[in-house]
Amino acid sequence: MSTTSKRNVVIIGNGMVGHHLVEQLIENGALAQMNVTVFGEERHRAYDRVHLSEYFKGRDAEALALCDADYYARHGVTFNSCEAVVSIDRAAKTVATERGNYAYDHLVLATGSYPFVPPIPGNDREGCLVYRTLDDLDAIRDASQSATTGVVVGGGLLGLEAANALRGLDLETAVIEFAPRLMPMQVDAEGGELLREKIEALGVQVLTERATQRIEDGEASRHRMVFQDGKVLETDLIVFSAGIRPRDQLARECGLEVGERGGVVIDDQCQTSDPAILAIGEVALWNQSIFGLVAPGYQMAKAALSTLTQGETRFKGADMSTKLKLLGVDVGSIGDAHGNQNPGARMFRYLDPLTQIYRKMVVSSDGKKLLGAMLVGDNSAYDTLLQYYANGIELPKEPASLILPQSGAAPALGPDALPDTAMICSCHNVTKASICAAIDAGASDLAAVKGNTRASTGCGGCASLLKSVVDHELAARGVEVDKSICEHFQHTRQELYDIVRVEGIKTFSELIEKHGTPSAHRLGCDICKPAVGSILASCFNEPITDAAHIPLQDTNDTFMANMQKNGTYSVVPRIAGGEITPDKLVVLGQVAQKYSLYTKITGGQRIDLFGARLEDLPDIWGELIEAGFETGHAYGKSLRTVKSCVGSTWCRYGVQDSVGMAIKLENRYKGLRAPHKIKFGVSGCTRECAEAQSKDIGIIATENGWNLYVCGNGGMRPRHAELFATDLDDEALYRTIDRFLMFYVRTADRLQRTSVWRENLEGGLDYLKEVILDDSLGMGNELERQMQTVVDNYQCEWAGAISDPDKLKRFRSYVNDSRPDPSIIMTSERGQLRPA
Repeated sequence: MSTTSKRNVVIIGNGMVGHHLVEQLIENGALAQMNVTVFGEERHRAYDRVHLSEYFKGRDAEALALCDADYYARHGVTFNSCEAVVSIDRAAKTVATERGNYAYDHLVLATGSYPFVPPIPGNDREGCLVYRTLDDLDAIRDASQSATTGVVVGGGLLGLEAANALRGLDLETAVIEFAPRLMPMQVDAEGGELLREKIEALGVQVLTERATQRIEDGEASRHRMVFQDGKVLETDLIVFSAGIRPRDQLARECGLEVGERGGVVIDDQCQTSDPAILAIGEVALWNQSIFGLVAPGYQMAKAALSTLTQGETRFKGADMSTKLKLLGVDVGSIGDAHGNQNPGARMFRYLDPLTQIYRKMVVSSDGKKLLGAMLVGDNSAYDTLLQYYANGIELPKEPASLILPQSGAAPALGPDALPDTAMICSCHNVTKASICAAIDAGASDLAAVKGNTRASTGCGGCASLLKSVVDHELAARGVEVDKSICEHFQHTRQELYDIVRVEGIKTFSELIEKHGTPSAHRLGCDICKPAVGSILASCFNEPITDAAHIPLQDTNDTFMANMQKNGTYSVVPRIAGGEITPDKLVVLGQVAQKYSLYTKITGGQRIDLFGARLEDLPDIWGELIEAGFETGHAYGKSLRTVKSCVGSTWCRYGVQDSVGMAIKLENRYKGLRAPHKIKFGVSGCTRECAEAQSKDIGIIATENGWNLYVCGNGGMRPRHAELFATDLDDEALYRTIDRFLMFYVRTADRLQRTSVWRENLEGGLDYLKEVILDDSLGMGNELERQMQTVVDNYQCEWAGAISDPDKLKRFRSYVNDSRPDPSIIMTSERGQLRPA
């Protein structure tokens, strides 16, 4: 088809939704019938606004970009950046920019929204900014260089994102919200109060029910904010994030129908009052609603594609359920979370003020259907609750079981319980039926399903659910689900562990020679090599730096230090139990000064030294070893730390010597290689200052001994540890932990934390107790012997490396050049060096 017969489609806006429409047009072959021109007023091509705050954590515009630089040109799409459309002539069907006029047959408004700045006198002062684009973030970062304090006006989703950004810039931060609580649209009074407590615990001041009357010159800071009650707050930097407004000015000026409170009115086909003009995303008003999330915008883009290509897809609204992590705090909202849209609805609430978890369910009057839910502090039940809500699945006989504390997350719905209409991936509108269709069309594994449907290629939040559905559907069709660790071994990690133990295999080459697949490359891959290296270390604890083992290690294990983003390394010596002498503290300071290292006290009660060059690592280790330090294994999938309080030695509430026990445990299990990292905590009383119940192994002192908790963890998906045994004496405690850890090492999958292993373990906690405490499998003594082998064969890996000239040869930036890496550039911040 000649280009002269093609329709001209102009898209105004190159945000996430506008870009998604371009992707849809390309992938569906629509460019054969149309010439597509995109106008973006920003200098950057489309980027990921959902993860905008990561811009302050090292991700640049290129890392956030949604496509390659040549993506549009490669597919024949004309992209005009830094070119804003200033008017639309509907009669002539043209749009005008400062560079000229452009004709269209169809026009798509994807102009998004702009941040609302309250009409406060003084809101335009220098240092009063907004949080919306990369340029806005650049302005905030520049302003922060001369600031020590910052205030965010607005305590909603974007406001808390902005607060996190200011906090990341090391500003003393406050959030001001006009409503009685933070995130008033998502949480109720109880949830809001808990959210406030958690955010204030992070050092962010929260002021609710505050209306700013004016902003004027401050005395100690640049600005003074005067509130309605006469109180004042001084700050150097103000960021407005008090909501958004649709960017509908172009539509208004050309006479399109707009809503009373803004937004371009559209129908189910995303057509405006002018059939030649469509609107999608945050600028569009559908059924009196503006949708401020990316997933509904993507659905609008699909409907717009259908309209442009004479298809039948329509926009029918979107679920505004959200799962968020704000300043590290989980917040989830599903459906009618407040319960004010369904008369007669009943509510279940669970509040734990100690663990700071709040859960609420809104159910129908007969208790059979979930109408909404609210989660603060723990989103582990979100996916299950969302499926009950989205698919109208009948609730269990005791609905409260879905939010009450139990072993692990709320009871998950199996894939077979989900109807075909169940939404698996809301970013790309992928249902269970779509996944089944992809499998029926020949997709035989998870990667193929992803490629066919794009499921889990957006935010990635559905990855776990997608895998379970794919595995279930493949098995239902008689397809054996391959659980091999990789293409080089037709075995799981557990099977490889058993082979190594039974046959006494001590090298990767022997293992792949005897048990590798017929076509396996003898060198293995990045999946099987580290896994086998970990298994060999768990079984025999030979030095990982030996010539036979070093090719199996990843970068961190190879150099026994964590590589940082600028190519330098961190050095983390072991400080057992967090106890350290003044002399050793002095040594750490001297080493840090000598090698210009950044120092940071960690949450695991250690001191990390950052910025070490590769060639300096052996010299640094040598000085630390001479002072009595050894490797802290911060780089390995092994025991990291044993956190402790001061216990009965100092604390008037302590009932046992928690520091002494922590040191004994850390010295016993240091060097233990496992499927994933392991963390301990020991508290000297039930006040739990060491936060033992958030660790893989938690020990809490009692008057009669120690209570043992297992399988907890913090991180991305926090999980409370479970009480496993009570009132253990010291020897019983060591014996129980020996058995537990070795059983975990033997049976867990690669890169599987104890919490996930526990949740997937058939029989649950009761089964674990039978195996470990009751020795139901008759392997207790064997597990203890295996652990003792690991303990007896411990060697400090740093010491082993610096005493071997051959091993030292690895520690240089270039094989053929002894000079240091010239690309490493540092800058100074708060009196220390950091990556430039």
